[in-house]
Amino acid sequence: MAKHRFLSDLVKEEQINFIALSETGRDDFPDRILKNLCAGRDFLWHCMAPHGRSGGILLGVDLQVFDIGAIAEGDFYVKFTLRCKNVSFKFVLYTVYGPAQYQNKQTFLAELANTCSKESLPYLIGGDFNIMRRPEDKSSGVFDFKWPNLFNAVIESLDFKEIVMSGRQFTWAGPGDNPIFEKLDRVLVSTDWEDKFPLSTVEPRDRDISDHTPLILNTGASTHHSVQRPFKFERGWLIRDGFYDMVVSVWQSETSGRTPLERWQNKIRRLRQHLRGWAKHTAGTYRKEKKRRNF
Repeated sequence: MAKHRFLSDLVKEEQINFIALSETGRDDFPDRILKNLCAGRDFLWHCMAPHGRSGGILLGVDLQVFDIGAIAEGDFYVKFTLRCKNVSFKFVLYTVYGPAQYQNKQTFLAELANTCSKESLPYLIGGDFNIMRRPEDKSSGVFDFKWPNLFNAVIESLDFKEIVMSGRQFTWAGPGDNPIFEKLDRVLVSTDWEDKFPLSTVEPRDRDISDHTPLILNTGASTHHSVQRPFKFERGWLIRDGFYDMVVSVWQSETSGRTPLERWQNKIRRLRQHLRGWAKHTAGTYRKEKKRRNF
């Protein structure tokens, strides 16, 4: 599926340490799908079944990066208590799915306030809250202040900090040819979590696989024991047999994206990923050939 391939590519390209999916609509996932989502890495997963036809949460973390102390569920969240191995930092990771139904929003906010007020560790909360915070979070139409005001009251009472999303104003698009856009997805952190990772950013990605925009949390700090080297184009590749034909083939094979910019970004991502693998393969072949000739 396109969504699975998209997530797998992100894990490879962005060095992602955890994956949080909201509104999955599934009770569980086969192991082969989970392995594909994390690009074959050693992730531990927890799936929370949806309530009726809506909801459902899937949360997975990289066991090479984190130790897991506990896993818990609420009515609207899944949380992991984690220790980041390379800095020995303990924190709580929440993934939420706020109800779309108005009659359940107060229960959701009450649960959020109650559970977070009892936390003794730094914590991070991300997901689809299904509540906006301010009028500019909606592109058009009537803005109802009731739930945003309650949401903001919870945020202020717990002294949450929102990590501001750069590069895009909205995270959800409604149906139709002239959709309404809203910001429903966000990342909130406790002040002690923000003190640990003051350079954190939230970056949007292409919204061609969902009506929600995928968000990437970048803490500004390496959590890997060995970080993937930045992509570097080698001029010597240009004289390799078949290089131009290969580039054209890869470029033309990637067609996803709703706008010309999104299509160009997807093509660049796919080409960069392909060239990484191709370069490793050709370098290995060259070393073997050189060794054979020396003998």
